[in-house]
Amino acid sequence: MLRGMTRELRRVGDGVAPDMVGRAAAATRLETLEDVLRFGFAQLPPWEVADVIVQDEFTHDVIVRGPGPAFLVFDTT
Repeated sequence: MLRGMTRELRRVGDGVAPDMVGRAAAATRLETLEDVLRFGFAQLPPWEVADVIVQDEFTHDVIVRGPGPAFLVFDTT
């Protein structure tokens, strides 16, 4: 893990069951977007990339659908 890098899983809303939060928590250990995609596509059912929002030439927000009904947002730089 990169020094000084913090990762957190924040739940927004009440519609996500605790077991889904537990499944998503593993994503906080992923270090690269490639790790996120490999991990997500290996899930059953596989997670899907819902959108990529370009903030600037270096920063993108990647929105992943999964584990259902949840969405995860990864800020990449």
